[in-house]
Order: sequence, then C-alpha cells, then structure tokens
Amino acid sequence: MDYQWYPGHMTKAIRQMREDIKLVDLVIELLDARIPLSSRNPDIDSLGQNKSRLVILNKSDLADEKQNTLWDKYFKDKGYTVLKVDSRVNSLAKIVDRAIEEACKEKIEANKKKGINRPIRAMVVGIPNVGKSTFINSYAKRSVAKTGNKPGVTKGKQWIKIGKNLELLDTPGILWPKFDDEQTGLNLALVGSMNDNNLDSAELAFQFIKLTRDNYPDVLKNRFNIEGNEDIVEEMYQVADVRNCKLPGNKLDLDKASKIILDEFRSGKLGKITLDRL
Repeated sequence: MDYQWYPGHMTKAIRQMREDIKLVDLVIELLDARIPLSSRNPDIDSLGQNKSRLVILNKSDLADEKQNTLWDKYFKDKGYTVLKVDSRVNSLAKIVDRAIEEACKEKIEANKKKGINRPIRAMVVGIPNVGKSTFINSYAKRSVAKTGNKPGVTKGKQWIKIGKNLELLDTPGILWPKFDDEQTGLNLALVGSMNDNNLDSAELAFQFIKLTRDNYPDVLKNRFNIEGNEDIVEEMYQVADVRNCKLPGNKLDLDKASKIILDEFRSGKLGKITLDRL
C-alpha cells in the first residue's frame, strides 16, 4: 500500500512557516509519543534550526511508559527541552510555563540585559492529528483553536496570546512529500495522521497486528476475549465474529472489524502501545 498523503495546502503551509519562523524565539514541536521518530517532520526540524526547541511527547498516556522514558532521554540527550503530556488534561499551564522558561532561558536573560520587555513568541508545529489545537486550548485554559479527531482541522496560522509573557502561533499540521521508508508512512497511517478514506482498513489492521506481534502478542486476545491465532487474518475474523461484524448472508465483515481494531488502538482501548521503539 502507498502511504503517501500530501494535500496541496501543506505546500502553502510550509512556505508560510518559513516566513513566520523569523518572528519567533521558540519552536514547540509536538510528537506522537507512540511514534516519536515517525512523527518528526524533517522539514520542521530544519526549519527550527537556531531557535530554542521544546519537544512535547503528546498522547503519552496512550504509549508504553517504558518507551516514553527512553524517548524522553533520547531527545534530552540531543539538547532539547522535553515534556511528556496528555493534552486533554487541564493542568498543563505550570509544567509548560517551566519548560518554556527552561528552553528560552538564554533569550529571556539577554532581553533583560538589553532592557527589552516583550513576550516570548513560540510557533507550535507538528504533523496532522498530533493534538496541537487540543494542547493549545488546554494550555490556554480556553477554547482558542479548532480541534478534531481527524487530520486537516487547522488550515491556517493563528496567533494566540497566553498571559503577558507568551504568544503562540498555531500552524496547520503538515507531512512531507516523500517518506524515507514505508514503515514511517505505515506508522503515520496507523495513528490517524492520514486521511483514512485513502487507505485500505483491512491491510492497515493486518500490518498493525503484524507490527505488534513481538512486543504486544496478546493485545487482541485480551481486548476481544478471543482464542487468538498465529494466522493474522484468522485472528481478525475472530474479532469480526465477537463484535458481530456481519455482511448479508451472515458473512463476517473483515473491513468493519479492521476499523474497530484501528479505532481501539488509536483510542488506547487496546492498551499502551508504542510502535517506534528504542
């Protein structure tokens, strides 16, 4: 399956971000904690050079806690300020404030010495559906950015004032035109960063089960109370049977069962799962 998805608005968005980066002191990069490497847009990484950097491992509540700890260390070792968060909670303000102060320490001190008293400006970036708008709303403690559980909700840029000392620039989620390897595209498709209408649900669910066999071998067995099977397709049919996914003629509906498997992975009902592993 071809896991490429690059709508035209993304080209426009990255062009605009190249202009706007000149206006900011800090790049806040949201990554999906389940796929920290696959969700790093190389365009954003090069865009943020010479800027203070804050990496947020978002949706960490859905990811394997041991892997969260390893990825936290991985990015800190690269010199980034790092936070592990669940953006849906309403207690982000203090920890994010501290992280921004840490990331911009040199800039804040330099401004003080020059007698400059202006807010820190930060650009919030990330791939589609990584939770940028949810993060901003939770941090701001008010609904200032559009949210949705599908990619492409944020279409344009938006400046948001957070108190007296910070201004955030919300940006559209962007992918990059060509992935270096198919696994990156697969991981992005699995977490919902691509348009599901362009993907084969059954093939995607099959690849998910195959991918998790080594580290999470009983994930479907435990969730759906099935016998399990070495044959992946047979295991998918067992899920279809348990969840009463039927076509006319009482035939099992593999496509519907596949969508259930994907939805329950994305929502965390299958457990805490990390696909990019250290």
